[in-house]
Amino acid sequence: MGYIKFDKTKLVNLEYSLSREIIRTNRAGSYTSTTIVNCNTRKYHGLLVCPVDELGGDRYVLLSSLDVTVVNNDSSFNIGLRKYKGDFYNPRGHKYLEDFDIEIIPVTTYRVGSVKLKEERLLVHYEEQYLARYTILEAGEPVKLQIRPFLAFRNIHHLTHANMCANTKVEYVKNGIKARLYEGFPWLHMQLSNDTEFIPVPDWYYGVEYIEEQKRGYDYSEDLFTLGFFEVIVGEGESVVFSASTQEEKPSGFKTKFTKTVKAKIPRNNFRQCLQNAAQQFVERRKGATLIVAGYPWFGAWGRDTFISLPGLATARHKLDLYTDVLDTQVQRLRKGLFPNMGSDENPAYNSIDAPLWFFWALQHYLKCGGRDAWDRYGEAAKSIIEFYSTGTEHTIRMRENGLIYWERVPSAAGGTITYVGRWDYPDGADLGRIDSELDAGFPVV
Repeated sequence: MGYIKFDKTKLVNLEYSLSREIIRTNRAGSYTSTTIVNCNTRKYHGLLVCPVDELGGDRYVLLSSLDVTVVNNDSSFNIGLRKYKGDFYNPRGHKYLEDFDIEIIPVTTYRVGSVKLKEERLLVHYEEQYLARYTILEAGEPVKLQIRPFLAFRNIHHLTHANMCANTKVEYVKNGIKARLYEGFPWLHMQLSNDTEFIPVPDWYYGVEYIEEQKRGYDYSEDLFTLGFFEVIVGEGESVVFSASTQEEKPSGFKTKFTKTVKAKIPRNNFRQCLQNAAQQFVERRKGATLIVAGYPWFGAWGRDTFISLPGLATARHKLDLYTDVLDTQVQRLRKGLFPNMGSDENPAYNSIDAPLWFFWALQHYLKCGGRDAWDRYGEAAKSIIEFYSTGTEHTIRMRENGLIYWERVPSAAGGTITYVGRWDYPDGADLGRIDSELDAGFPVV
């Protein structure tokens, strides 16, 4: 039994279960996220959410969800769950839930009449591939499973609606199909490990609602597109693996890849292991860079947050190589004494006055933990920061006579808003609760 487990009593109570969310990353920028009952409650939820380089490197929801229908004795039972207007849920698959366990990966068990079905899901490390394994634990006879993917193909911060621009055609690949709703996106390859039949039934599902977005005061209703569904026969004790990937995969290897990926993960048998698992989710290795994600699901790799979190994510886990990989990536992005604060890969924002100060703080921790090559590796970057602070850099940032770094807002300053953790309006006092400065200039407090 896993450290994190929920029984049927908790799962069928939607007020309880819809507030429990899961997020797992592939450690390369992609993630999968939903609730423990497989009902999306945020626009950020999705089974395959990944950065799209062709669209600036932002994250996009490609595969939103799956509906799985169990067909047994001429009866059909849809174990999916979606919310519509007026607290109307359809299908209502949560009533078939038996338990949820996340010892290593999320494992959900369903009871549908005489059929007991186990669902396991994961992201493959460093690949943009989502895998779901369905195992028939109990059944008097072979069971037919119908798997219907729901597609979004939109930015994580936006919602999509039915339109005439979507490409509703599919192309067939080995044991599945591939689809691309809009130009500029990667193809989404949906394949099964077993021989399968795909039944095309293209349609829009209107008015799917995300209750957490409604609570936050954002738009919360969208339309999702489905191309049709797969049909596959699975006998008792047998499994089938569904794959969604931005590359065409070899279905014959799905079951082996699933097993190997599970074995490479750390179990969650205690609180320490949970922390270790959580820590590595924030490390993103992609396109030769090593970044620290400021927060999932909506934040990217922010300079300030990178340096603040690095000692805990690296030295506390005895990973000095991770420390240098991250610092090396950041130093390569240093410009006029400033580190990128946020923004896409194509258009980063150099508007954090205090990130370079946190860089020096991170270097101090690196030295304490045995990084004796700190000056050789990062001395030039450190001198560059000091020089630009001394003479002045972008956004009218410069060092005052008292040695403190100051930003003065002037109408002609390019870039507008400057961010930092705290502000000290010298000599009037401190305002440490300020998160950013949209109206006021001042001295950053680190």
